[in-house]
Amino acid sequence: MKAVRTDRELECPGIDAGLRARGLELVTLPDGIPEADLIDAVADADLLLMCYTPITARVIEAAPKLKGIVKYGVGIDAIDIPAAMQRGIPVVNVPEYAEETVAEGAFALMIALAKRLPAITAAVSRDGWIWPEQRWLGRDISGATLGLVGCGKIGRSMARMAGQGFRARVLGFDPGVDAAAMQGAGIEKAHDLQAMLRASDFVSIHCVLNYNTRGLIGKAELACLRPSAVVVNVSRGALIDETALVEAIVAGRIGGAGLDVYSVEPLARSGHPMSALFDRDDVILFPHLTFFTQEAMRRLEDDTLARCFEILDGRPVTVRSFDPRLRAQTAGVSFG
Repeated sequence: MKAVRTDRELECPGIDAGLRARGLELVTLPDGIPEADLIDAVADADLLLMCYTPITARVIEAAPKLKGIVKYGVGIDAIDIPAAMQRGIPVVNVPEYAEETVAEGAFALMIALAKRLPAITAAVSRDGWIWPEQRWLGRDISGATLGLVGCGKIGRSMARMAGQGFRARVLGFDPGVDAAAMQGAGIEKAHDLQAMLRASDFVSIHCVLNYNTRGLIGKAELACLRPSAVVVNVSRGALIDETALVEAIVAGRIGGAGLDVYSVEPLARSGHPMSALFDRDDVILFPHLTFFTQEAMRRLEDDTLARCFEILDGRPVTVRSFDPRLRAQTAGVSFG
């Protein structure tokens, strides 16, 4: 049997060793592989593992032996799930491995910008020392207002860190979560996104990317923010109108941004829509690595192998995600 794992730049030695120990021939492919080359690789594959590489209908149609597609991660936007369903090929992700981890990453970006860490550490590295001038003034999380866009598990973890941990006021906009559930997580429900943005000192985005949320934070929403407000995004780049975000930061209309995700990845210092944000002391550009800790990667590898072995054994694969695109599947799945 043969397994193909795309995006080998994301090193997963436990997954690779586990599949090989199971007796599979494992082919690993680089990020950005042309569709035609991927089609060639999956022609005789029994299992396809992906993280970022698009799995199109043409790829799925070219794999007559394919028994399952495993996203070793959370987001499933790059997979043509209807094409897989038409073939009866189950699609599964690993949604729970880094919920707390990513929330910690979002909080790290927020507090680093609040305390002016990029600006101050760069100045000290350059000059050896600085004095407490007005330009280095930081801000407290305590007493500030954090606005959450999306109040799922990661958003609720972020709320706990900011609210219980740092005594911030936490507002939340999420039409899918009722006020009682938010209150139980220490979040005040906001019914209007723009009104919440106007009230927020920090905004952190924690929602899935779909047809309804693409560009959710657009030019009009960014215009609602205070000049000192900081935006954090660890979810998906396309949730924000990135052109409008760059314009707002460069023009000084908002206080800065901590970004881990981008609509076009990888970043590049030139020729990329976000290139103008490099070397700014009010911006942290993180390379989609808030999930990447020792503990989270152990969970990811263990859960990914468990899903792979279910598929290879001919058992229903366990879908733990509540994403309706995955919950719509009827063949080869069970819901946990």
